[in-house]
Amino acid sequence: MDNKFFCAKPNGKLHYPHTMLTGFGFMAVQIAWIIYNAYVPLILRENSTIANLAWSSTAVGIIMVIDNIFGVVFQPLFGRISDRTHTRFGKRKPFLMYGIPLCALLFIFIPRIQVLGILMLDIIVFNFLMSTWRSPVVAMMPDFTPSEIRGEGNAIINIMGGIGVVLGTVAGKIITFIAPNATEAQIRDNVFIFGSIVMVVCLLVVLFFVKEPDSRITKEESLRIKADYEKANPTSDEKQSIKSMGLTKGEKKSLIFMLIALFFNSNATDSINTYFTSFATTELGFSSADASLVITLFAAATVIGALPAGKLGQKFGRKKTIMSGWIGVLVLFLTYALTKWNPLLYIAIVCGGILIAFVTINTLPLVLEIGGLDRVGTFTGYYYTATFSASIVGPVLVGGMFDLTKLMTPDGQVNYWSLFIYCPICFALALLCMSQVKHGETQTISKETIDKIKEENED
Repeated sequence: MDNKFFCAKPNGKLHYPHTMLTGFGFMAVQIAWIIYNAYVPLILRENSTIANLAWSSTAVGIIMVIDNIFGVVFQPLFGRISDRTHTRFGKRKPFLMYGIPLCALLFIFIPRIQVLGILMLDIIVFNFLMSTWRSPVVAMMPDFTPSEIRGEGNAIINIMGGIGVVLGTVAGKIITFIAPNATEAQIRDNVFIFGSIVMVVCLLVVLFFVKEPDSRITKEESLRIKADYEKANPTSDEKQSIKSMGLTKGEKKSLIFMLIALFFNSNATDSINTYFTSFATTELGFSSADASLVITLFAAATVIGALPAGKLGQKFGRKKTIMSGWIGVLVLFLTYALTKWNPLLYIAIVCGGILIAFVTINTLPLVLEIGGLDRVGTFTGYYYTATFSASIVGPVLVGGMFDLTKLMTPDGQVNYWSLFIYCPICFALALLCMSQVKHGETQTISKETIDKIKEENED
């Protein structure tokens, strides 16, 4: 076995301890984002300058999509730069060596800054720096693992990321246990310190225990790599548009409606993840730590639902499985919004997460099957364009909706219950679009190919 495969044993099997050590980098990513997404909307909403704006919720939504915009623009760029980085520390570690310490430092100040201009500068620089090392850290495991066992390796990396999610979720409870008399503001400040400490510890584990090969190369090797890259990445003139792909009229229609359905689905799920803590703290009286804990149940449930979702898609068909997921979550969310019965919240969040897995697990294979094996790269691009676009547009639309509810209520307060009306509407529109999809049920693209695409495009 080539010694560059740090995550593989000499017999070709996965080296679990080495893979777990590599996963500390992804843990740093996950703990940062779970704390950021849970607490930053609350911090922004409480900022005196934003609170006095007529369209304050829209402003919060715009700020909360900065990470998505930077992710779309800069993550692929720095991923490609890291591919061509050649240092004695390797290709990926240099990005972590500067990125994590700077992000950890900026992270600490986010809940402490009261002046909006300085807070925005901190948030923007933090998001930019996160996007410079996020792709390199995700690329480490595939670098160190032979292709035939990367699926197994990806499972271990996701477990390590899950530990980061759990740590971020219970951070508020940990701080409360250590300092039971701390105020809500003090707990929030210390949660960000806790997240920064974990990020730095994760970096130290990767630096001292993960062996990345020296990536310095000779001039001849550089020319060969450049030639291989140009061959594998055609110019824009050689890339195909939907019109020139030779798809039938029915296939084009199915693709377009599928992509629109994906947009509405991601719009709803991203809005839940962005605004649930604001809803729970304002409407239900939850502490920010408890609200963060509840929304993490949604993410955990999607992981639990992944395996049965794949099996149901194979047995009953992808389209039926996807539509059943949307119908189920639509009914749950609408019922909760109409009854406002608190025990139903947990049922809606947990069962809704499982049902959303019915959608997310089966939509990418369906889109790829419409394009066929020879267009996998292009159709992967279409898929992620639809989902990333929703991640950028969705929180802004929901923020605007909240501001409209503020104008329509006598007391001038935001009605966060409208979130549980908006999301079912999105799911209903996705369901309507899905009814027009007539292709993508055949299974000519292997599960290994789909898993590899997910590894390359998702955290």
